[in-house]
Amino acid sequence: MRQAAPKGEFTVARSSSGIVAGLTAAAVAAVAFLAYQASANAPASVVSTPGPKTSASASAQPSAKPKPPADPLAVPAASGEGERVVYALKDRRVWLVDEDNEAIRTFTVMPSPVSPPPGVHQVTSRSGTVRGSDGVPIEHVVRFANVDEVTIGFSAAQDGSMASPDPTSKTGGVRMKRADGNAMWTFATVGATVVVVP
Repeated sequence: MRQAAPKGEFTVARSSSGIVAGLTAAAVAAVAFLAYQASANAPASVVSTPGPKTSASASAQPSAKPKPPADPLAVPAASGEGERVVYALKDRRVWLVDEDNEAIRTFTVMPSPVSPPPGVHQVTSRSGTVRGSDGVPIEHVVRFANVDEVTIGFSAAQDGSMASPDPTSKTGGVRMKRADGNAMWTFATVGATVVVVP
């Protein structure tokens, strides 16, 4: 014969299962609500939208391979051919390019407040050591352009500094590190081509 459970125990068991069921339903509803809120506020780049379904039997189409990023140290394409110095104004970079169009050296520079115009220039004069128009002792000066009576040229400060010049000054010294100045001095003799690109 089956024994009947005392009345109080039966009620407790029934109400605890009801509590568990109620808590579970509340938790599922809360998770569903939070999931909806998250999808409603998610950026478009992460929201999945239903699209056309493809089947396994669909023909495979080759996907376009992404282009490799351009080498930031590569000689600018629109800088001419042959042996030359290339000065990129925006990049604040110089390349010494040999007759085979290969960069034999590239380095950053500190541009002058007065910039040369883009185009092809020639080295017009050089000086071993002088005082720059900003008063700083400089060496290996390679001059190649004039803008509104301001001479533009590459140089290295003898103390090795590459401080940013006063933007209100009318100076044309494009500064580089001393080692780069030595390389420029050896490479860019009078008559050498200097190509300035934007």
